[in-house]
Amino acid sequence: MKKDINFEQLLADENQHLNKLHEIVEETIKSERLIVQNLLNPPSETITKGQAISDKVAQFGGSWKFIIMFGVILTIWITFNSVMLVQFRFDPYPFILMNLVLSCIAALQAPIIMMSQNRQEEKDRMRSENDYLINLKAEMQIRSLQQKMDLLLEEQIKTLFESQAKQFALLEEIKKKLDKMENKKL
Repeated sequence: MKKDINFEQLLADENQHLNKLHEIVEETIKSERLIVQNLLNPPSETITKGQAISDKVAQFGGSWKFIIMFGVILTIWITFNSVMLVQFRFDPYPFILMNLVLSCIAALQAPIIMMSQNRQEEKDRMRSENDYLINLKAEMQIRSLQQKMDLLLEEQIKTLFESQAKQFALLEEIKKKLDKMENKKL
């Protein structure tokens, strides 16, 4: 009868232990649900025509193709207006028209590039938020694993103490029996 009670107690303890593990898993799943939802369904990005154009201009304006083409055009402009006869020159030295064109290009190109950089900054911010959410999810998983490990260690220590107590009880019984056998011999 005593063995049945111990067996039932062991089953009850094991069920309680499993229930604690299930609670930890359920809490982790609940807390991760929002993070996973944000990662799987990021807010959709809507791009206007102006934003698309600014991205294209910034992409072209910051390329080697643009720099080389612009350098070639300026070289041809200066060479043509320096070498040609006076009657064919449309922008003689000091190249006032060329300076006007360069100023207009710079005045238009700078804000367009700034718009594109602002959009890129927003994309980077969203990526960093996603990275943060991924790191947060990993941290939560680590915490959950740590809780499970703590629970398992606690259960293991409890089992060790119980087995030691049983061993001490058995040793006491053996000692008593040895003492009785010794007393009978004397």
